[in-house]
Amino acid sequence: MPVGVLLAAGSSQRFGSDKRLHRLPDGTPMVVRSARTLQRALPRVLAVVREADEVADRLAAEGLEVILCPAAINGMGHSIACGVAASDDADGWLVALADMPWVQSQSIAAVATALAEGAAIARPVYEGQQGHPVGFSAPFGPALQGLQGDQGARHLLRRAALTEVPCPDPGVLRDLDR
Repeated sequence: MPVGVLLAAGSSQRFGSDKRLHRLPDGTPMVVRSARTLQRALPRVLAVVREADEVADRLAAEGLEVILCPAAINGMGHSIACGVAASDDADGWLVALADMPWVQSQSIAAVATALAEGAAIARPVYEGQQGHPVGFSAPFGPALQGLQGDQGARHLLRRAALTEVPCPDPGVLRDLDR
């Protein structure tokens, strides 16, 4: 099974406050909901944060391995690189975004299964639209560890066969930006 890498190092500039701690209608902070969903689907989950703060404390309390990545201030690529480097012995990685708390654990498990069955890269698709989280097989480890900047792993998606995993889950498309 791949390792879940929850990217939780964003600065929430468009949101106006720390959206990672934004409470959903049931009172759960968004980052906690995203973490719990990953944990239901994968045996090992780590979270990448910029600093030791309330978000890091909450994620550690949920049982996640918390990876501090000060370079994450320079973009998502740095966050991915830190998470993959911290788990470089993994069979693969499922890169999830902390601001997507509506993804269902079944969708995460389906992407993980696609990787386990030999997909190089896998991602969920809802009604023809590609979503998150994106799964990468082990051979992508060195490339993922070399990422920098804010483009994340987009260019890697064009370098290998992408397995689309149909999911009846609109949450794979929905993030919280406002």
